[in-house]
Amino acid sequence: MEESRLVEEATTNDINGQSNEEERDPESNSLRQPLLKRNRTLSSSPFALVGAKVSHIESLDYEINENDLFKHDWRRRSRAQVLQYVFLKWSLAFLVGLLTGVTATLINLAIENIAGYKLRAVVNYIDDRRYLMGFAYFAGANFLLTMIAALLCVCFAPTAAGPGIPEIKAYLNGVDTPNMFGATTLFVKIIGSIAAVSASLDLGKEGPLVHIGACFASLLGQGGPDNYRLKWRWLRYFNNDRDRRDLITSGSSSGVCAAFRSPVGGVLFALEEVATWWRSALLWRTFFSTAVVVVILRAFIEYCKSGNCGLFGRGGLIMFDVSGVSVTYHPADIIPIAVIGILGGLLGSLYNYVLHKVLRLYNLINEKGKLHKLLLALSVSLFTSITMYGLPFLAKCKPCDPSLPGSCPGTGGTGNFKQFNCPNGYYNDLATLLLTTNDDAVRNIFSVNTPGEFQVSSLIIYFALYCILGLITFGIAVPSGLFLPIILMGSAYGRLLAIAMGPYTKIDPGLYAVLGAASLMAGSMRMTVSLCVIFLELTNNLLLLPITMLVLLISKSVGDCFNLSIYEIILELKGLPFLDANPEPWMRNITVGELADVKPPVVTLRGIEKVGRIVEVLKNTTHNGFPVVDEGVVPPVGLSVGATELHGIVLRTHLLLVLKKKFFLHERRRTEEWEVREKFSWIDLAERWGKIEDVAVTKNEMEMYVDLHPITNTTPYTVVESMSVAKAMVLFRQVGLRHMLIVPKYQAAGVSPVVGILTRQDLRAHNISGVFPHLVKSKSGKKH
Repeated sequence: MEESRLVEEATTNDINGQSNEEERDPESNSLRQPLLKRNRTLSSSPFALVGAKVSHIESLDYEINENDLFKHDWRRRSRAQVLQYVFLKWSLAFLVGLLTGVTATLINLAIENIAGYKLRAVVNYIDDRRYLMGFAYFAGANFLLTMIAALLCVCFAPTAAGPGIPEIKAYLNGVDTPNMFGATTLFVKIIGSIAAVSASLDLGKEGPLVHIGACFASLLGQGGPDNYRLKWRWLRYFNNDRDRRDLITSGSSSGVCAAFRSPVGGVLFALEEVATWWRSALLWRTFFSTAVVVVILRAFIEYCKSGNCGLFGRGGLIMFDVSGVSVTYHPADIIPIAVIGILGGLLGSLYNYVLHKVLRLYNLINEKGKLHKLLLALSVSLFTSITMYGLPFLAKCKPCDPSLPGSCPGTGGTGNFKQFNCPNGYYNDLATLLLTTNDDAVRNIFSVNTPGEFQVSSLIIYFALYCILGLITFGIAVPSGLFLPIILMGSAYGRLLAIAMGPYTKIDPGLYAVLGAASLMAGSMRMTVSLCVIFLELTNNLLLLPITMLVLLISKSVGDCFNLSIYEIILELKGLPFLDANPEPWMRNITVGELADVKPPVVTLRGIEKVGRIVEVLKNTTHNGFPVVDEGVVPPVGLSVGATELHGIVLRTHLLLVLKKKFFLHERRRTEEWEVREKFSWIDLAERWGKIEDVAVTKNEMEMYVDLHPITNTTPYTVVESMSVAKAMVLFRQVGLRHMLIVPKYQAAGVSPVVGILTRQDLRAHNISGVFPHLVKSKSGKKH
């Protein structure tokens, strides 16, 4: 009674937001004192809440399933088959790079021409002083393009909305993200990103390109879409989650390379940001894929320079070449560089915080149905058109400076010094940034040797507008990327700081814009090495490397003091059980045995089990793996007769395979090796075999037996029950497990050889905090 009263008081204080004075700090607790009470129950439900939305979460089987069939096939593989397997890996890496490069070129070609001809028509109306007609054309075209992108995402492929990078990151961490890499998603992602970016929305094609590369990789690895999958014999090697993980890693790096024409940056992006598991062989294949992408992009750019691609040329790719600019540093430049880094960290973390609130609001709107999703996207499009067309009228016309490079005023195409509503000899600096494609806006604001091109008021308006547009645009039902909006926001305050520091620095304002963009990306996305190399390959100037590194390190350090990176925030909102590299403090004070005690009892099967028992277990549980235990085993010398053996773990899909193929025995006995090979192959074990409801078993078959030994993984990863959860979590993540068996420290007669099973859901803080709110603290120091 006393214990119940204390638990009730602790729970009440937690709900009221008050601290319990008698509550013990879990970090100061002794490991000898159990933190978890035996009479509590831990929820291990595979459902994760996203606001009021419930999503079913499954994990991937990255572990090698070493059963008898796998071992037999591995022994029989010839040297030619091994070489064929290696050759096919490199061939698929080549195809991933080829398809990603060609698709990225076509997307750039389409966006530059659709948006370019739209803006050219608007400029013609403005030249004729038909401002209302120009706005109607601009807003109408944007409205139509946004409607196309939103309709495709809402009606055909909802998973194509957004950047797709958080889902790829979760998949490579071991979380199964359904319908993320299908053919329909790929098609909608390509068409939707073309329409959304052409609609002048504040989003980029970089994130979607990463998702597109991953989709190509997944489809190639499995032989095509589910309904039209190729059954070629050589594709059987890749019918597993491990090889598909490697291909998707190559696809994501190819997407980054296609977005920024940065092969090394793409490889490092995959290594630093999305991949959980890495090895040297994967590094080589990933680099090979990005090299193919670069060759494809360079070939198309050279071809399009002759004028065969419409408005497309160098403009289709973000390219800021300052190789001919002399970059010199002075001791006084350290101060503005540090200020840029600090501002980037502060603004990046603030942007993440506000965007988190906006996404939660959008989640409530999107839950109301498809119509509300569509109306939200169209409302954002209309607001974007009004502000981008109307705000340049607030800017003052500036006289052209004959000393500045380029024609002034511009003719309405790409480049600086847009005339807009100004008389001859003058240009509108705000229209130069707003009434153009996003890629051209980057080149304009990054342009060097133009210190007086942009007014302070115009840069402030531009920065404020893109902060608002960036917050309200990301989250609508269209394919969208975060790279370009953050680059544009960061470059604006970089230019502003260059103007403020003008008399005290020798660095070009265009380079300040580059540093500002890099600092905000580091402050929001928390990338350093890959981002540094991407900007290095963009600028093509090694002299920028030291100051870029300094800015990125400062921005990331400042941002980490406040909140998570933007992709980790999205992962939490989507309810994806992502495992971080570093264990949380509460994990050091709880053992896996204590964690197993508060879970429901583990469900085990015998090595030779009744069919009825298997059907009952599959119908009444949602577990994916079951320990296989043999009783009465004749042990080695020195152990008691009739010992209990942990034979291994059998997967749910393999049990379904046995039931579908009717591999039943009339008596309880072990099967011969030839019987198993006659009925099954290791290719059958790689397939996923649906649900138990799809299997028909007669009443007589229920009384028959199944020998589970041939399909049982005899080498599962096990940990002793006294191991801390922190240590087990590190092993779980690094090896890429789905199940980890917990075995007792002392094996006594009559005691089960397995205490419990540790899964991904058990290592998530929110699953513990609902029962033990005084044990678990979030990363920000607040209780969950």
